[in-house]
Amino acid sequence: MSPILVLTIIVIYFSMLMAVAWYTSRGATTDTFFTADKSAPWYLVAFGMIGTSLSGVTFISVPGAVGKHAFSYFQMVLGYLPGYAFIALVLMPLYYRLNLVSIYTYLEERFGFWSYKTGSFFFILSRSIGSAFRLYLAALVLQLGIFEHWGVPFEINVMVTIALIWIYTFKGGIKTIIFTDTLQTFFLVSALIVSVFLIAGELNLDFAGLVKSVEQSPYSQIFFWDWNDDKNFFKQFLAGTFIAITMTGMDQDLMQKNLTCKNLRDAQKNMFSFCMVLIFVNFLFLTLGSLLYAYANSRGIEIPAKTDNLYPMLALNHFGLLVAVFFLLGITASSYASADSALASLTTAFCVDFLDFKNRSDEAEKARLKLWVHVGFSALLYFIILIFKWINDDAVINAVFKVAGYTYGPLLGLFTFGLFTKVKVRDWAVPFVCVASPVICYILNVNSEAWFNGFKFGFELLVVNGAITFLGLLLFSRRG
Repeated sequence: MSPILVLTIIVIYFSMLMAVAWYTSRGATTDTFFTADKSAPWYLVAFGMIGTSLSGVTFISVPGAVGKHAFSYFQMVLGYLPGYAFIALVLMPLYYRLNLVSIYTYLEERFGFWSYKTGSFFFILSRSIGSAFRLYLAALVLQLGIFEHWGVPFEINVMVTIALIWIYTFKGGIKTIIFTDTLQTFFLVSALIVSVFLIAGELNLDFAGLVKSVEQSPYSQIFFWDWNDDKNFFKQFLAGTFIAITMTGMDQDLMQKNLTCKNLRDAQKNMFSFCMVLIFVNFLFLTLGSLLYAYANSRGIEIPAKTDNLYPMLALNHFGLLVAVFFLLGITASSYASADSALASLTTAFCVDFLDFKNRSDEAEKARLKLWVHVGFSALLYFIILIFKWINDDAVINAVFKVAGYTYGPLLGLFTFGLFTKVKVRDWAVPFVCVASPVICYILNVNSEAWFNGFKFGFELLVVNGAITFLGLLLFSRRG
């Protein structure tokens, strides 16, 4: 694929985002940046959240993982259903009743100052590392597709990438992102659907043949029942439920969008609609994975040792120009839809939770502080990405990314304890409990096979993490 063509696609793509940003940020205030003036159409929020939820990691990893794990991932996706129902019916009414901008303000009202700051800190830590990791992957694609051809250093590539995101989000904030994410989700879903049908065409499959091919594929097994297997249905389903609750319902990034709807009823419609579309899109990703392996096997193409490389390799080298173009659009859309949203939510969390914006009345001062925080988090993402490049070890980087995932467990424990008990805790102890819980979980995960007769933890480790936090809070409970 010609670097000139790749650059042209990227320029047109970002020109569209800039046009949307200009239109949506007219007359925007600091409050607009955080809340979109509580006027976002629920259907746009629902559709745009697909792009935020499905990062570039998902775009290439889920199809690639089919070769090793078949369709077992769909067990976890099914677990999203009760998780999103809990968000819509339990968490959203709470957030709307308290009229929250940062959802971690709830922790201050329920437990106290240190609990509030701890919850927000864990979100900022996890989202900063996770978003930098996803942007790192997108920057690598652009490096290989454009910048390397012209001798542009990776550092400049990353700087340009983050600068573009900053430019189209710095004024309109969450209001702009709702519209840009809708556009980016359209590109992502279009790329996925087009890829599926074009690859099916390469295999001479009509729609009925496509369905039959996936049904009869050795990779299409969905349900696994061996308890010691990390793909076990009950582990995956339970993990899916709690991943949805924590990584959506207790995550400022995704909940900030939901809180821009006009009222609770619209927000609930958004959540249920988003859930249905997300399940369909994830099944399409698995279908794409099945087709990729079928194509590679039929053409005698060697499967890469790192399965994440399968889709990029075939899309850019074997399927022709149209699939390559849509792949590039898909990976770009999925990466930037996640990153721009994260940048806005990180800025919001820091401004509201640490700079006390809710008690500041000077609009000029708030605008100045918000600008510098937005710049600061952009710089932070930049340096984390450069650290990933400096490490230059996929195993280490993935480990860092997984460690960031451990930080959602304390949030699960904090919110669960607050919602389902009336017990008060010693607020000063909460940071120590929330740090100890992920450490204990990591030790359990490393030694589980030796200690628990071959048992392997899967995503359900999140639930264990939350349970340890819950017990720790109970240990430091107090009367009165």
